[in-house]
Amino acid sequence: MATEVKVPTLGESVTEATIGEWLKQPGDPVKVDEPIASLETDKVAVEVPSPVAGVMGAQRVKVGDTVQVGTVIATIENGVAAGETTQVAPREAATAAAPAPAGGAQETEQAADIDRELDELPKAEPGDLAATLSPSVRRAVIEHGIDPTQVKGTGKDGRLTKEDVLAAAAAKKVSPAPSVSAPAPSPTQATAGERKTERVKMTRLRQTIARRLKGAQEEAALLTTFNDCDMSAVIEAREAYKDLFAKKHGIKLGFMSFFAKASCLALKDVPSINAQIEGDEIVYHDFVDISVAVSAPNGLVVPVVRDADKKSFAQIELDIADFGARAKEGTLTMDDMKGGTFTISNGGVFGSLMSTPIVNPPQAAVLGLHRIEDRPVARDGQVVIRPMMYVALTYDHRLIDGREAVTALKIIKEAIEDPMRMLIDL
Repeated sequence: MATEVKVPTLGESVTEATIGEWLKQPGDPVKVDEPIASLETDKVAVEVPSPVAGVMGAQRVKVGDTVQVGTVIATIENGVAAGETTQVAPREAATAAAPAPAGGAQETEQAADIDRELDELPKAEPGDLAATLSPSVRRAVIEHGIDPTQVKGTGKDGRLTKEDVLAAAAAKKVSPAPSVSAPAPSPTQATAGERKTERVKMTRLRQTIARRLKGAQEEAALLTTFNDCDMSAVIEAREAYKDLFAKKHGIKLGFMSFFAKASCLALKDVPSINAQIEGDEIVYHDFVDISVAVSAPNGLVVPVVRDADKKSFAQIELDIADFGARAKEGTLTMDDMKGGTFTISNGGVFGSLMSTPIVNPPQAAVLGLHRIEDRPVARDGQVVIRPMMYVALTYDHRLIDGREAVTALKIIKEAIEDPMRMLIDL
């Protein structure tokens, strides 16, 4: 008996998604609630869990296909209710159904050893190669003794597939001592002087980013004002308290929490920066939900730090660290992205000296941070070297006047150069 797997509810106003990757292939054992596919929505990647335990059956759609909520995308064969004994039944059934070869007892023992080795594998950390390998691929890697770092993946985003591992295993048998430092060129490798192009369909996330940012430029009257911050005081504060901070809160004290709290001061003093336009009305907020731009494998996402004005430095740092880790793992949810009254984007981590960030609709402003570098500045009639950062505030001129934008950025600058202002609310 086969159980149908349907596209789950994806969140408010989200009715369709794209098949990003199949995490299970036909014939693979599947546990109840184990992810079998990854869907790409406008905002995040969503995993589709198996409703029952069994064996992966037919895949009704292909990678890259667009599917609606409720669409049947796959089937699970021999599906039963979840339970410890039933979850391992598919593997046992497959073993029993297979014809016993010569020396079958020995091969069964070897399979059991592989199963134990898979169970004993440490959980992959985000960013490790193992984190991108599906269970079937990891099993094949261990079974055939293949080094996954030496195999070129042909799957989505260069990921390894089971077929890649089997091909590498076959090549290993043919060539007992392959050269790791000089792998054989693939048939598609470009020869000297050859020019090649590659056409890749945009992901739904990238399409949404393109559409929203272009829409922001066409609808809003965007203008950017700049200033620079002397980071000496913040750097000294971090150096003085970083060890105590990390020991007490279990997180490093970063620059983002300083800028988040400084922004809260500015948004409270200049409410229009924290407002938005809806039709012919202006909506003001008495809370500050800061969207923090985070780099994910498929593009930029902006999870929201709720009530940043009421949170401590430590809680803001913990929230941002959690968002960054989950963005890399692809586990951010729709709720993480909803709302946001103001955005902070830190291009400095990539080395940017200066930029004009684009407002994230329907918000009215975005703060852009950049790299810190030593520059000569005048202080008390003397030229001194200080760690300086350019900051940029892009704003919707339909709602925010230039005076208000400059005032808000000046408040942020003063708070960063004199962090005591954040403690006494100046």
